[in-house]
Amino acid sequence: MKTRILRKLCCALLLATATEGFAQRPVTPNDFEGSDTRRIRLAVEAAKGTTNSVTIPRRNANGTNVWMIDSAILLPSGMTVILDDCTLQLSDSCRDNLFRSDNVGIGITDPAWNENIAIVGVGNAVLKGAANPRATGDGLRNLSLDPGPNHNRDRSSYGTDAGRIGRKQKSDWRNFMILMAYVKGFELKNVRIEYAHTWAVNFERVHHAEISNIRLYTPQYRYVGGEKKYTFNNDGIDLREGCKYFRIDDITSVNGDDCIALSALDMGPEYHTNGNIDSFQVTSCRHNGPEDDIEHIYITNVKTNYTGVALRASDSASIHHVYIDGVITAADPTVTPPYAGSPYVILVGNRAYGKPAERHTIHDIYVMNVIGDGLRLIDIKSPIADCVFMNAVYTGDKAPAAITYRDGIWEQCVNIQEINLIKAPGSGRNPSMRTEK
Repeated sequence: MKTRILRKLCCALLLATATEGFAQRPVTPNDFEGSDTRRIRLAVEAAKGTTNSVTIPRRNANGTNVWMIDSAILLPSGMTVILDDCTLQLSDSCRDNLFRSDNVGIGITDPAWNENIAIVGVGNAVLKGAANPRATGDGLRNLSLDPGPNHNRDRSSYGTDAGRIGRKQKSDWRNFMILMAYVKGFELKNVRIEYAHTWAVNFERVHHAEISNIRLYTPQYRYVGGEKKYTFNNDGIDLREGCKYFRIDDITSVNGDDCIALSALDMGPEYHTNGNIDSFQVTSCRHNGPEDDIEHIYITNVKTNYTGVALRASDSASIHHVYIDGVITAADPTVTPPYAGSPYVILVGNRAYGKPAERHTIHDIYVMNVIGDGLRLIDIKSPIADCVFMNAVYTGDKAPAAITYRDGIWEQCVNIQEINLIKAPGSGRNPSMRTEK
């Protein structure tokens, strides 16, 4: 007992001493002692209310150039983390996010709003997944030591927790590299993310965010001990229910699924609670009305090897006023493409998750300057309204046109303008295909 009390007193003294003078110099985790995770957490605590900024330098005081993260770094309101030419990596023992807003987590059923959080890279700032992760995949995946390349076989994904007694055998939202929820004002700039355990960056009910100069390398596999292990649903940047007023620019990505996904999907009442460890997201997926619409999203300058931007809504959820300018999909010969290759560059609509979207709940979508070589260029799967598709070039040879409306969808769409949609020479020049199953 005396030892524990003495340790707590020493920690408090260390924190108070380190806090002195922070107005004159940056707060860094090298000011503290303990594991890398503990020192970064102490730095965040010390910076709160003083500098409100933590700088993580390239050189770790333990003599390495890598900061190993065992559990999520929790970020409060008003906090800026500067990644100064450094590398942060999830440890093989970690089954958690790398960064998470501190207002959400297991058992937090009524999260309050946070404000003004930023993660800013300087130089070569890198966030990496574990070398041998305990769990990968989205929340609907079963863990396996040897998942096959076809995810539909048993919806499995690699993880060393597979088959271990007392360990959760399904993936969940802790696999996101960065998870922000109920945050007003967020910035993520100049960061490279490698081998995220599933979606690299996930937003739930976040308003006014700026995401720029992000490099992603999250293919649908990784090598562990020289063996190829498959991981599934490796999205880049995901916006879920209630995300509004986003600016996403300058994204270069190798991804195993959607590079950018806007998803307002109610997957059922079992996912209608906050802080549910058995869910695929940390907040409820229930759509509560216009406050949970996804709206006013601006996406520019995206280059990917696989699918580009996907917009999916279920039931009465709405996605509207989305502006997309400049998306290029081109297969990367150095990366094995998932499945049969990129199914689309732009997807608008939903036929696979929850109830189908009600007619015209997806509206005011403006897409221009798109090029791609996948199975389709622009794929419409739900009845939409008041949309413009302009200046698109399909360089693939699988679809007969640059835009495809699935079975019976075209007749249900209202006020759609198609301007200068081109299929590259050599395999026909039809501007659109009205129906395809």
